[in-house]
Amino acid sequence: MEKKTVVVMEGDQTGQELLEEALRVLDPSVTGLDIEFQRFDLSLENRRATNNQIVHDAAKAMKNTGYGIKAATITPETPGDVGSPNAILRKGIDGTVIIRTGRRIPGVNPLPGIHAPISVVRMAVDDAYGAKEWREGEGLDELAFRTEKISRRVCRGVAEFSFIQARRMRAKVFGGPKYTVSPVYEGMLKEELDRAAAKNPDVRYEPQLIDATYALLLNSYGEPLVIPALNRDGDCLSDLVLQMFGSIAGAESLLIAFDEHYNPQTVMAEAPHGTAPSLFGKNVANPMAMILAGAALLSFFQDEQADRVSRAIYESTLEAIVEGTRTSDLGGSTGTREFTDEVIRRVKTKLEVWSTLA
Repeated sequence: MEKKTVVVMEGDQTGQELLEEALRVLDPSVTGLDIEFQRFDLSLENRRATNNQIVHDAAKAMKNTGYGIKAATITPETPGDVGSPNAILRKGIDGTVIIRTGRRIPGVNPLPGIHAPISVVRMAVDDAYGAKEWREGEGLDELAFRTEKISRRVCRGVAEFSFIQARRMRAKVFGGPKYTVSPVYEGMLKEELDRAAAKNPDVRYEPQLIDATYALLLNSYGEPLVIPALNRDGDCLSDLVLQMFGSIAGAESLLIAFDEHYNPQTVMAEAPHGTAPSLFGKNVANPMAMILAGAALLSFFQDEQADRVSRAIYESTLEAIVEGTRTSDLGGSTGTREFTDEVIRRVKTKLEVWSTLA
């Protein structure tokens, strides 16, 4: 495989601990892949010390290399503080979509009827986030206003990637915005979804209003789904979908920027969970989501060997859980490092066996 450089964005508390576990799995001594890791310290302390310049530097580096993996970071609540680095990273790489995939975790009971994976593909920018807000008037006559925007370019990116993801998963593109109430604003995404559907007649397409999407998800009968969404809708849907599978531990989150042909150009992988300060330093946190984030990143290397390693990591992680290697949140007693040790052992075994069958 041609050498790849992955930008590593360090974080805070348990987020940083779990990042290190994922990097142990991605180490060339385990995977056999020629990967160089370029580290940036995005801890709250360093973001404050650099007034967020370190975040801008990481985004620039990630855009140059095309790949990044990020630990969970603390977002301070005080107004005027450095805030969350996510908005800076999304803007810095021209991120278009965020994709999160819920899947069954062996030994964890999902909602009845939930069997196949469900991916939520949401806008990474615009919509309710970053909107201009203000108030006018006083007392009970006070009014609050917000101006939101979406672009056709981002809508097209969400639509195009939704069908790419659905073909990859053998899934149905399902759901959509509230285009009946908002034909001008939310209707733009619906127009792009219809356009993408016409281009991809081999992919099943079932448009639904966002409220119906929520209701029908709870009556799902196990069919794999890809749900395209506006930024705010997708944020809420992601939390719902991941929890439908009983735990967010089995899901990775990907931020993707596209080239002019809507091919992935820059990909940042992370876990959807936070820094879990109550678990910090106790060797009990579940590294599964961060490990799967690393595996997902490899699948975008456009290399057969990297694809094989990605599959080995996914299989090894799930097989370890099936055979009883589980952290406390999954009903077991395995420590964080011990869980990773078992995944590494299985990955090495798979890759060695598969090499003899090539």
